[in-house]
Amino acid sequence: MHPNPSFRGTDTQTALDFAVERSFGTLAVSSDGAPLLSHVPFLLNEARTEAQLHLVRSNPICRAAKDGCAARIAVNGPDGYMSPDWYGAEDQVPTWNYIAVHLTGRLEPLPEEALEPMVAAQSAFFEGRLDKAPWTMDKVSDDLPAKFWRMILPFRFVIEEVDSTFKLNQNKTEGVRLSAAGRVEEGVGAELAQLADWMRTPPAAKGS
Repeated sequence: MHPNPSFRGTDTQTALDFAVERSFGTLAVSSDGAPLLSHVPFLLNEARTEAQLHLVRSNPICRAAKDGCAARIAVNGPDGYMSPDWYGAEDQVPTWNYIAVHLTGRLEPLPEEALEPMVAAQSAFFEGRLDKAPWTMDKVSDDLPAKFWRMILPFRFVIEEVDSTFKLNQNKTEGVRLSAAGRVEEGVGAELAQLADWMRTPPAAKGS
């Protein structure tokens, strides 16, 4: 997380709302060597206190978390390079704007019978955001589900801490920030239109 408090003041609810909107992140678990990483969709519960996810059985994180373990999920958002020329002000330097939310907590295995309703809930969540009749597991051949369930394992991630960086030029004047927002789509990065929207209306800091 960025150390500048200008970018770290986003309230927890906004950060969790962002995590719910994305519902995809990088799961990280410590190991004897480099950290174990896996890119996973997840589904937060209504209280925003835990997430459910599944992993392929062969994923080494499954072994690391067989008795539960500390873990973190990094949720990334839009990001982009910021050219000093876009600010319309003197003495600016290059930087990179981005949004990231880190969920820190404990990864715990769930009984295998939790797998089917978990996957059904996840697919219903994502299918519900599409403009079509939702896909359901009853659309596959009869022998496929049993094979599928044998390949993956269910987990829950208990959230203990939420940190976020919304680095959107809040440390600059409004005019300078809006000038850059108007040019960011010309640049380099990911989801630049969304990044520009966030720069125009950055989230309010805690207590503001």
